[in-house]
Amino acid sequence: MPPLALRGVVTKVGLMKKTATVVVSRWTTHKLTGKRLERTKKYLTHDADNKLRQDDIVVIRNCPPVSKLKRFKLETVLHSPETERELRRAQQPQAQSQAQSQAVPPPQ
Repeated sequence: MPPLALRGVVTKVGLMKKTATVVVSRWTTHKLTGKRLERTKKYLTHDADNKLRQDDIVVIRNCPPVSKLKRFKLETVLHSPETERELRRAQQPQAQSQAQSQAVPPPQ
């Protein structure tokens, strides 16, 4: 099987150990009407480190069968809203303490 890389969104995670469900969508045109249709397919993906979270945008690549239905493994995480949220929360107390130290005038 030739190498195949797909880009998709994680929809289910945590129900099975080391497994996430990734939805890959593509656009096709209808033969008669010519309208664009969105087609989606779900792939079970092997996530060895259990680092995927819901709504992550990932790249998956085909591999030899890991189990009965798992034929893809996680290659990279392109965008993770949850980790970005955690980074913003970590930076927020620092920004607040700096703003407070600059806003409060020294007592006279």
